[in-house]
Amino acid sequence: MDKTLTSKYGPCLAGGLIGLIAVALTHFGNPGNMGFCVACFTRDIAGALGFHRAGVVQYIRPEIPGFILGSFLSALIFREYSPRGGSSPAVRFGLGLFAMLGALVFLGCPWRAYLRVSGGDWNALYGVGGLIVGIFIGILFLWGGFSLGAADRNPKASGLVMPLIAVSLLAFLFLAPKFGENAPIFFSTSGPGSLHAPALMALGAGLIVGWLAQRSRFCTVGAIRDFLMMGDAYLLKGIISFMVVAFAANYALGTFKPGFEGQPVAHTDELWNFLGMVLSGLAFTLAGGCPGRQLIMAGEGDSDAGIFVLGMLAGAAVAHNFSAASSGAGIGAYGMHVTIAGLVFCVFVGLLCREKGE
Repeated sequence: MDKTLTSKYGPCLAGGLIGLIAVALTHFGNPGNMGFCVACFTRDIAGALGFHRAGVVQYIRPEIPGFILGSFLSALIFREYSPRGGSSPAVRFGLGLFAMLGALVFLGCPWRAYLRVSGGDWNALYGVGGLIVGIFIGILFLWGGFSLGAADRNPKASGLVMPLIAVSLLAFLFLAPKFGENAPIFFSTSGPGSLHAPALMALGAGLIVGWLAQRSRFCTVGAIRDFLMMGDAYLLKGIISFMVVAFAANYALGTFKPGFEGQPVAHTDELWNFLGMVLSGLAFTLAGGCPGRQLIMAGEGDSDAGIFVLGMLAGAAVAHNFSAASSGAGIGAYGMHVTIAGLVFCVFVGLLCREKGE
């Protein structure tokens, strides 16, 4: 299978398997149309650690550490573990923060946007449209010479930070230690945070997906970027396969429910579904990959990707502590404010971070 994953058919195979696993996780307990959502799952982890106190979204999702550890093990086995970093870390942190804010205005990362469409949630079509627009704006900056600079090789041990964080999260999940009254670790008793597949199943799924994505270079943002920039459909086949298999699995299980109203963990505000993902798509493009890809690169030893992921964790805390996250009732009180602020930030980054002579 490894030869197939690293061949021209790799993204197609990986995308199909990831789509199937995602729907299976929903069938076994994850929230509707949320077999995988890096943004929502990171938000839940932030809540479980007490970084925000929204009681309905607090749970240490084992899929996230699974992604990191699956990629880490794959990179070690195939000698692709390569610690590196130092490419504008502060900017990457900011991009991660605003990418998360945009995703939580929409209520999903690119992976979940495609899963929502595959489950019949037509509100997500506005999000996918916004994602494409955001990526295209990012491409304009890339054509204009945008760069965050080259990463340097780092000591071997530096690449272990994110895998160690992943192991720590799993320890918190399975041991559920208490550090005092009203202190982490928190677990939701109602709402989306209380809905989850069995922990070992979710961890196993995360490990498998981490391996699949590491070997195939599966990326839901890079696929659109490469197609629009160069007409290269190599990664795009992965998205198509992902959605086709997820749709087929939803249809077979009777969970394909087309429409706008009553969709799980979704709202019907078309404008902010669109603009939230414009922000996320732009931030992901400037950072070099979708949130899933960032986790995979972090597992390979890329500390810049790790910084981006930590920025997303901070963004989750900001979103809920400052009433910016959306819910099924609509966008948060300050959702539009953070979206506009994020777009301004990304445009300034795109304009100011250019190679000399461009």
